[in-house]
Amino acid sequence: MTELRQALDDISAIRTQVARGTQFRGYGPLSVASSGILALLVAAAQSRWMARSDHDLKLFLGVWIATAAVSVFLSALETIFRVRRVHSGLAKEMIHAAVEQFLPCIVVGVLLTVVLIRVAPQDSWMLPGLWEVMFSLGVFASCRFLPRQMFGVGAWYLAAGLVCLLVASVRHTLSPWAMGIPFGVGQLLIAAVLRYGFEDAIEES
Repeated sequence: MTELRQALDDISAIRTQVARGTQFRGYGPLSVASSGILALLVAAAQSRWMARSDHDLKLFLGVWIATAAVSVFLSALETIFRVRRVHSGLAKEMIHAAVEQFLPCIVVGVLLTVVLIRVAPQDSWMLPGLWEVMFSLGVFASCRFLPRQMFGVGAWYLAAGLVCLLVASVRHTLSPWAMGIPFGVGQLLIAAVLRYGFEDAIEES
């Protein structure tokens, strides 16, 4: 029984190692592009009909947390179906490897938001820029098993986050467009890379 368990552990370790060294094609360009369009639409709606959210931290956070939740749900749904089809033999390991790369930046972003709101809510104007910088770290971490063009997307999020911090430091206010433009454009760029960036340019649809 001990030898069998050891053999199963060895097989699991090998599968995990193979998954970490394989290009991940589970992310779907459709859901990612949809999240980018959603970010732009939400920013437009918020700037026009919810102008007070520029000064209402709870409302601003509520709108964008809900937007992020919808985007993550759509992306996760498409990813699960794609991974089962494209990486059928390593579906579980591939998803685990992808989450392992991106999850740290999400966790750090959430913790940073909670601490900033509780300790220094007057500095909440920094949140959009900080979120974009954190997101760029997740993109950079995922570059090793995605098309090389994804590095440029990481650079976009990093630059956008730094610019948002500089611009917001003048007025010290929250702006819907500080979320809509960086994430809208960034997600559309990711979708383009996922659709056309793989070497064989094949879309597994």
